[in-house]
Amino acid sequence: MTGVFSLLPEGRPGLLLPHSEAGPGAGPSGTGPGEDLARYLAQGGYAPLPDPEVLLDRVAVAGLRGRGGAGFPAAVKLRAVRDAPGHSVVVANGEEGEPGSVKDRWLLRHRPHLVLDGLRLAAAMTGAARGWVYLSDDHAERAVRRALAERPAEPTAEPTAEPAVDVVRTEHTYVAGEESAVVRRVDGGPALPTAKPPRPFESGVGGAPTLVANVETLARIALIHSRPDAAAAVAAGHLVTLSGHGGADGATALVEVPAGARLKVLADLAGHGAAEAVLLGGMFGGLHGDGWPDLPLDHDGLHAAGTALGCGALHFLHPGDCPVAVATEAAAYLAAQSARQCGVCVSGTGALATTLAAVARGATDDDPVGRLRRWSGQLPGRGACGLLDAAARVVATLLDRLPHRVDAHRDGACPECAHPAPEDGRRFRVPVP
Repeated sequence: MTGVFSLLPEGRPGLLLPHSEAGPGAGPSGTGPGEDLARYLAQGGYAPLPDPEVLLDRVAVAGLRGRGGAGFPAAVKLRAVRDAPGHSVVVANGEEGEPGSVKDRWLLRHRPHLVLDGLRLAAAMTGAARGWVYLSDDHAERAVRRALAERPAEPTAEPTAEPAVDVVRTEHTYVAGEESAVVRRVDGGPALPTAKPPRPFESGVGGAPTLVANVETLARIALIHSRPDAAAAVAAGHLVTLSGHGGADGATALVEVPAGARLKVLADLAGHGAAEAVLLGGMFGGLHGDGWPDLPLDHDGLHAAGTALGCGALHFLHPGDCPVAVATEAAAYLAAQSARQCGVCVSGTGALATTLAAVARGATDDDPVGRLRRWSGQLPGRGACGLLDAAARVVATLLDRLPHRVDAHRDGACPECAHPAPEDGRRFRVPVP
């Protein structure tokens, strides 16, 4: 099944548009042209914020985590920016580096007011008077600019006044959404990561303390403000992107789910119930074979299983899919996407990709599997961003969780691995529904 769907219990507020609010021709959970200002105001949007500290406490109590990939507590990040010396700024990060994720572009295209409201609230909680929306998608940019033009004036005084907001375009690359790359691009430079420290909350755009917040995080802050009675439930929900070449003609779906939902429920919804493995969290969570249907969709549950939710993208592998080919293509893509600023990343991703490609073709000389095991254990944490970690995790999880599929390549007889892996990530790309 392809489209946009909500698995939230009846009556629970979520980020996907209700069918009645989506306009003519809307899909199952609202895939029409999106909401205008009148619709958003009717849902309680842009509600006054008398005391930013009350909302900040509410975000903390609800347990909201960032939705950009790392799952860091949102309130901790907000307070760090608020408490840093200097005049802070806020950035809504809508650049999805993972080719298998569409949630941020969907939100910017269909619910720009929800994101802008969250940016307004984040500015109030951090004391920022300046904000940016950072993106690379043409449709999203048009929707955001329309929403900015019709955004209501904030009637209250500082520090809760409406921040001045601009849109910043970037090129679509894997590393462009990394927070230091966001800062660098907003400052007029290339969208490439920088060494840390300092981190953006210490010194970001123009040297100011900067909150770089994923657009889903901001959307959930806005919904927590308008629906304080459901704050914990809103914080616990997730937008996930489901894809895979098998199943119902490679069905893809954007789904909102409550925390803890089992992966099998999601797979069955999108026609991937017969999958034998899954690539989790975009590429950051790695591959998972036996037992994947019972994995819970939440940060803690996946961490306990040795994997990660990341950006919430799940790519299912069906019986006809070769996990070695999938991992080889992921490694080739990540090697090609390296910012080429860190020597260890350039050499590390290159070595992982070329050696895994040799294994896929049946190479057995000089213990390539042993070298892959060693490198995938040594490389994480040594780059300026998470790209090297993702490449290492894809390789490590293939070797650890699907070793029999690797061993089957010793005779070089796998037709799916016979050709060089493309570097453009085409296997994982998902259209925005």
